[in-house]
Amino acid sequence: MEICVIGTGYVGLVAGTCFAESGNDVMCVDIDKSKIDMLNRGEVPIFEPELAELIERNREDKRLHFTTKLADAIVKSQLIFIAVGTPQNEDGSADLQHVVDVAEQIGKAMNDYKIIINKSTVPVGTAEKVRKTVAKYTNHPFDVVSNPEFMKEGAAVQDFLKPDRVVIGADNQKVADIMCELYAPFVRTENPILVMDILSAEMTKYASNALLATKISFINEIANLCERVGADVAAVRKGVGSDKRIGFQFLFPGTGYGGSCFPKDIKALIRIGEEYSYPMRVIKAVDEVNEAQKLILLRMIYQYFGNSLKGLTFGIWGLAFKPQTDDMREAPSIEVIKELLKAGAKVQAHDPAAMNAAKQLFGDSIVLMETNYEAITDADALIIITEWNEFRRPNFERMKQLMKQPVIFDGRNLYAPERLKEQGFTYYCIGRPKV
Repeated sequence: MEICVIGTGYVGLVAGTCFAESGNDVMCVDIDKSKIDMLNRGEVPIFEPELAELIERNREDKRLHFTTKLADAIVKSQLIFIAVGTPQNEDGSADLQHVVDVAEQIGKAMNDYKIIINKSTVPVGTAEKVRKTVAKYTNHPFDVVSNPEFMKEGAAVQDFLKPDRVVIGADNQKVADIMCELYAPFVRTENPILVMDILSAEMTKYASNALLATKISFINEIANLCERVGADVAAVRKGVGSDKRIGFQFLFPGTGYGGSCFPKDIKALIRIGEEYSYPMRVIKAVDEVNEAQKLILLRMIYQYFGNSLKGLTFGIWGLAFKPQTDDMREAPSIEVIKELLKAGAKVQAHDPAAMNAAKQLFGDSIVLMETNYEAITDADALIIITEWNEFRRPNFERMKQLMKQPVIFDGRNLYAPERLKEQGFTYYCIGRPKV
C-alpha cells in the first residue's frame, strides 16, 4: 500500500518505519526541515531500541522516504496517517490545532479517494472534527478512521511489530477490511484486530492509559502506607500481583509516572469528563497521587539532612522518565532537580540516553557526567530516579570510596535493604521498612 504518515515524533516515526518493514511504500512528512534532513542523512532524532536499524534498512530498500512536501505525499498515498502532537492546553484538554491544520491541508491536496487515519491520541469526537474539516476543502470521497497506538517508549518497535491488539474504529466494513489487511502481517500469532465504532476506539486509548496510570498510583499509595505501618511493599506486591486478575505489570512503586502520554492523557480525560458534566473522581485522584509522588524522595532527603540542603552535592542516576528512552517529558527527575537547585544544592547527574535532553532543560545549572560513578564522586548522597539496568548491580565498595557519605535515596527500589546495610550504606527506598 501507499502510505503517508504526517508527523515524525515517536508515534509517526515508529509507525511509518514499521509499515515500511512489512513491505509498504511509506512517506513520512514533517514541517521541521532540520528533522527531515537529519532522517535523510540516516540520523535518528530519538533514542528508541531497534529503530535506527529499521530506518536504515528500509531507506536503502527505497520503501521509506522522508519529506517536508505534504501535498505531494498526500497525492501519492491511499492511506494518510495523522500522527502530529496533541499538547496539553492550560485547562488540561488536548490541543487539536495541529490535527485540524493537517486535516485542512489534506482536504486541499486531495486528488481522489483517501482513507484518513487518526493515529495521534485525541479526545472522543475528533474523527468527526477531522471529517468536517476535510470536507470543507474537497469534493473527493474519503473516510476517517480512528487507530490509536499503544506502543511503549523504550519498546515501541516490538510493540508495533507484535502488538497485543490492534484497535480500529471505522464506520463501514470496506474501510475496516483495508485496515485489517494493512495490519495482518503484525498479528500472525492471532493477536486480535478489534474493529469497533469510531467513538469507542477513541475512548479505548484514554481508558487504557488511565487504567495503567491508576495501577502505578495505586501501588504508590500502598507503598506510602506500608512505610507508615511497617509493612514491606515488595512482599505486598508479590501477594497482590500473583492474582491473575491483577498481574504484576505497572505494579512497581516508585517516584511516579511521566512521559508524553500518561500525564497528558489523564488530564485530558478529566477535562472530557468536565465537558460532559461527569467528574472523573478516580482519575483525578490518580493525577493528584502522581504529582505528590514525584516529590517523595525530597521528603526523605530533608528527613535525613534536615531543613537545609545548601552546599550539599547530590549525585543523580537516571533522568529520563523511564529506561530505554531519552524522553524527559514530565519526568520525576525534573521536579527533584528543580527543588534541589532551589534549596541551594549542587547536582551532578548521569543518564545512559537523556544527557542531551537534560542539557536543553537545565543548561549549566547541573553538571552532567559521562558515567554513573563520576556522578557520585564527592557526593553527599546518591538519588536513583530511573531504573536503568546498568544501575542494578553497581560496585558498592567503589561507591563508598567515591562518595562523601554512603547514603542512597532509591526511588525505584533497586536494592535489597539488608544488603545495603551490610555494605555500610544508609538506604532509603519506597515503602520498605528500615533495617
